[in-house]
Amino acid sequence: MTREEKNQIIDELVATLSQYNGFYITDIETLNSEKTSKLRRLCFNKQVGLKVAKNSLIKKALEKIEGDYSQLIPTLKGSSAIMVSETASLPAKLIKDFLKDSGKGATKPALKSAYIDGAIFIGENQLDVLASLKSKNELIGDVIGLLQSPAKSVISGLKGQGGKIAGILKTLEERAA
Repeated sequence: MTREEKNQIIDELVATLSQYNGFYITDIETLNSEKTSKLRRLCFNKQVGLKVAKNSLIKKALEKIEGDYSQLIPTLKGSSAIMVSETASLPAKLIKDFLKDSGKGATKPALKSAYIDGAIFIGENQLDVLASLKSKNELIGDVIGLLQSPAKSVISGLKGQGGKIAGILKTLEERAA
């Protein structure tokens, strides 16, 4: 591979990694061609980007991006693939589903590390944590729901009390007449 080709791949990686709030570094080394095709198809269907690159090129791309990615560098061993998505938890869910569908004893794709909105996750044991992350819109929805809950309680209480007061006044009016 020529220097120009390497620089082009690095620039593509920089553009891809800069476009998303987070990315995953995974190991897909021992997957056969059938399972690799299945993984790529699943990624395409779920709108998860998957790009295989040499570790040295990934490292150079990380060095070009703003931020501290030094903790991710030691995870760049063996075969590495980058996974990106608009929803931070989607690649983790995809990996878990793929492992479940592959049967008992399946270990690949394996999570090496992930970078999500400034937080760094290292190791396969972080997969459950990453899969349970909520998207920005889900968090906003939760906050709005929490804020609306007390207001709804007050309004329903006032409506209920208002109905009782109106009923009492109507009864008193009828008795007086």
